[in-house]
Amino acid sequence: MLLLVLFSPLWWSAPTAAVAEGNTPAREVPARQAEAGGRVAFIGVPGLLWDDIDPRDTPRLWELAGQSALGSLSVKAVGTVTCPYDGWLSVSAGVRSAVGHRCGLPPEPVVQGQGALVREVPELHALRDGVFAGTLGSAVHAAGKCTAAVGRGAALVLADREGKVDLYAADPAGLADWSRCQVLAVDVPALIEPYLRDDRLPQEPDAIAPEQRRELARRADAQVGAALDRLPAGTEIVLAGVGDHGSVPHLRVTMWKRAGTEAVSGVAGPAVGANSTRRGDIVVLPDITPTILNAAGVAVPDTVLGVPWRLGAPTTPADLARDDMAGVTVRGMTGIFFTAFATVTVAFYALAYFLLTRRRRHGLVGAAAIVLAAMPVSTYAVNLLSWDRSPYVVVTLLGGVLGTTALIAAVALLGPWRRDPLGPPATVAAITAAVLVFDLLTGTTLQFNSLMGYTAVVGGRYYGLANIPFALLSTAVLLGTAIAAQYLVRAGHQRAAVGGVVTLGVVAMLLAGWPGVGSDFGGVIAFVPGIAVTALLIAGRKVSVLKLAGFCVLGGVAVSIIAVLDFLRPPAAQTHLGRFVGQVIDGTFLPMIARKLGAMLNTLLSPNLMPIVLAGLAFLIFAIMRPGKISAGVVPRAFAKWPMLRAGLVGALVSGVVGMLVNDSGTAVLSMVVALAVPLVLHAGVRTPDEEGEQEVVVPVEEPGRRDDVLAGEV
Repeated sequence: MLLLVLFSPLWWSAPTAAVAEGNTPAREVPARQAEAGGRVAFIGVPGLLWDDIDPRDTPRLWELAGQSALGSLSVKAVGTVTCPYDGWLSVSAGVRSAVGHRCGLPPEPVVQGQGALVREVPELHALRDGVFAGTLGSAVHAAGKCTAAVGRGAALVLADREGKVDLYAADPAGLADWSRCQVLAVDVPALIEPYLRDDRLPQEPDAIAPEQRRELARRADAQVGAALDRLPAGTEIVLAGVGDHGSVPHLRVTMWKRAGTEAVSGVAGPAVGANSTRRGDIVVLPDITPTILNAAGVAVPDTVLGVPWRLGAPTTPADLARDDMAGVTVRGMTGIFFTAFATVTVAFYALAYFLLTRRRRHGLVGAAAIVLAAMPVSTYAVNLLSWDRSPYVVVTLLGGVLGTTALIAAVALLGPWRRDPLGPPATVAAITAAVLVFDLLTGTTLQFNSLMGYTAVVGGRYYGLANIPFALLSTAVLLGTAIAAQYLVRAGHQRAAVGGVVTLGVVAMLLAGWPGVGSDFGGVIAFVPGIAVTALLIAGRKVSVLKLAGFCVLGGVAVSIIAVLDFLRPPAAQTHLGRFVGQVIDGTFLPMIARKLGAMLNTLLSPNLMPIVLAGLAFLIFAIMRPGKISAGVVPRAFAKWPMLRAGLVGALVSGVVGMLVNDSGTAVLSMVVALAVPLVLHAGVRTPDEEGEQEVVVPVEEPGRRDDVLAGEV
């Protein structure tokens, strides 16, 4: 990322789309090849959930579902929740967009003859997140076709960059000619109207009783039916819940009625997915734009970041409703889980200090360390179970995490490798790496909707390796390969040890960063210096600050090459790595960089993450620098007995620090490195006998001016 940004001026002269800044209109841009198309109608129903749709209360929506492909829409725009205004604007722009100064309905258009003018559209061009407003409508007009809108949200979607819509009516009955234009849009606001106050949505809306919600769904169904009754036969229909209401984001409804999308069985139809999410049944707001344009036979401007929808395996409304429930459940539990994990982590270090300074119960400390280190990977492994089908999802999810943690800890502590002090740490590291690599190679279904992963409800990531799993993967690989290197070095195979660390590290790094697999931009930058430092220390070389900086640059070069290769693929096949190259080329990357930098800085004050970092690093540092007072000398003893363990720890910490600086998750990266690495090192320490083969040791009193440099000696 840093190299792409640094060298971006060299690419600005390349023949590509120029993007408007401020109030300046965008220049003409190349467009993707259009397909031959007919008439398409986009029906937006802000707030619509799959739970709202049933055959009794919403018969028209239920009937449409039986004739359509079905999916979920992640309405993530810029903020935590997406106001209807921002949702409509994102479809108009073909990129995630936001107004910023208000949350509510789109502006009321000014009627001009049979059409209308949305006067706010030119003003939106001056906003950082509104510069592409009017892209959809302008593309339709550039193709010589007209637009017809019903309702204020529909007017915003189809307005061109000057704000003009060819035909406009406030309600379906007011639009006289539904067959004149090939591109139509209808706004169905029934579900959000009770939440409005002075045309705006409050942050915490009044609770809506179930019966009232059903009544709102019935009204929305009637409004959708009024539009369906007027559409000419053969019209392709794109229906989506284009926004949130309240403070809790949800996955919204998506339906796509076109030839060949009739129900497979009952209301089970083909799923609607897109390359943007790499999920067979989830799409995002910007994907609606090219889907509409393709249906109308209109070329898609290159500024549109969304990709057209595609059909997948059959799904049902019940399945999609359960997906939303799972995502909302995980999102609601994440903060509580991290708080509990941080509390347990701090309590563990307090217990370790209490017991180790009294030279007793080393076994309890070692076992507790393994249990603590096994918990992060358990949050992914639990998704091998269908916890979301349980009637008690919260209890089942938490119970599954605790049960999986206990199982992994039991394997580590009770297997035949338990007699070796490095056996249990190596086992936990191997299981963590294996689970995450398996997940990367099978479509990242374990990270998805996991407590330490991501969910489409939040919409920060939909596939690939997230920042916290990256931290766990890099730590597990570096520590695991370093432990293996210990035995190779002891057997006299130092070159093989270094080669093993580099080979396995590079393979893991490529999986982490490769488009469509891990797709982790910052992870590659952080992984490279961690691998290099670990390998150099195993080889007996020193690591200077200059070398470390060079390794970071090398990481930037590696990810730049991967991103450029992704950019060279067709736009529909690109991931966010390739699209970022496009943003660097056309100069529109700065807002995204600013948001990620702000997100990274915000994590530095996280009450859930910083305690893990502070407690773990403080214990480690003082256990090394003041071993007689903190840890009875177990950590220095482990480093003296197993010097390659120290190399793996240093490499993991290097990756954690670099990853903290180059990823928007910031402290989350370093906190997970510490959460996994320090307990594993501590377990090895308490299990490592002293020279006489006993567990209890007496640490010599430190001489005045004596400095213990067990960790820092070669770095």
